[in-house]
Amino acid sequence: MTDTVYMARALQLAAEGLYTTQPNPRVGCVIVKEGQIIGEGFHARAGQPHAEVHALQQAGKQANGATAYVTLEPCAHYGRTPPCANALINAQVSRVVIAALDSNPLVAGKGQAMLEAVGISTTVGVLEAEAKALNSGFFRRMAGGLPYVRVKTAASLDGRTAMQSGESKWITGADARRDVQKWRAQSGAIVTGIGTVLADNPSLTVRPQDWMDWRYGEVVQPKRVILDSQLRMPLDALILQTMGVIIVTLQSVTHIKVQQLQALGVDVWCFESSSSLSSKINVLQVLKKLAAQGVNDVLVEAGASVAGAFVEANLVDEWIMYFAPTLLGSDAKPMFEWPIQTMAQQQKLQIADLRIVGHDIRLIAKPR
Repeated sequence: MTDTVYMARALQLAAEGLYTTQPNPRVGCVIVKEGQIIGEGFHARAGQPHAEVHALQQAGKQANGATAYVTLEPCAHYGRTPPCANALINAQVSRVVIAALDSNPLVAGKGQAMLEAVGISTTVGVLEAEAKALNSGFFRRMAGGLPYVRVKTAASLDGRTAMQSGESKWITGADARRDVQKWRAQSGAIVTGIGTVLADNPSLTVRPQDWMDWRYGEVVQPKRVILDSQLRMPLDALILQTMGVIIVTLQSVTHIKVQQLQALGVDVWCFESSSSLSSKINVLQVLKKLAAQGVNDVLVEAGASVAGAFVEANLVDEWIMYFAPTLLGSDAKPMFEWPIQTMAQQQKLQIADLRIVGHDIRLIAKPR
């Protein structure tokens, strides 16, 4: 029970880095001696000291003989910072409690082995599920080479996301739109389609000034990825006025606009179509390339066509659905294009969370 209490505090600390650590995992550390917390820390952003270092600095010499609670296995390699396993060894802690072993091949049990080799006892698995949930994207990428994909939709109660003309501002209210900012902030990339850009002219940036509780320092803006198979992107689009934009198109498209976009600082990716009979972009290829660039979490904010492509490819890990108390009618556009003909083809979901946000409903669900 005592281990659970201190690990729960370490997880609270780790969550302080929810919006700033990417592509690194969120990690918290608590150092305890004689029933008292003598040091705490969390990893704030890539390149800065890890959670263990902050906690050890706070504990000072008292760390000798103490127990360290860490939400992720201490790193065992030299990256932008030295190994945390060495820091714990040098501080002469007597025990390390680890919520989850690191799935990064550079660590993957090596940190625990380093500690055990010098006589520091370790315990693994305390609040493991909670620790993995906090870093679902990191574990997903390390295990399967793909980011964790959330699809966000904003719809009427009858499941419609836009009028037939494309008009969609605004279905949900201001509170729901502010809530979306937090999902953007914890994502390494936002994926949308050219249809959304042409209809809404969004920036898809994180706007901390919209948050009443922003306290996380400088914003780490996610990459903005636009699927644009025919390169219809207007050169004066609002989204192109900020850095970190990637436009994905097809190799068959040869256009002077590629050079024009690159001159604006846009990264243009040219992929093969999803099949020889299709002009659609292969979204699996897009996810693989994003993962190779260290993106752990992807938020899909798109219209019915792009959202449907992720559903059809079975690439959705989580749904973030906002429903406004309004009806848009049968001629309005659906949440996603995914034509199926039989009940056997349905995709059943498990509801993970349901709550009221302002005047709207937010539902979080995962495929069973």
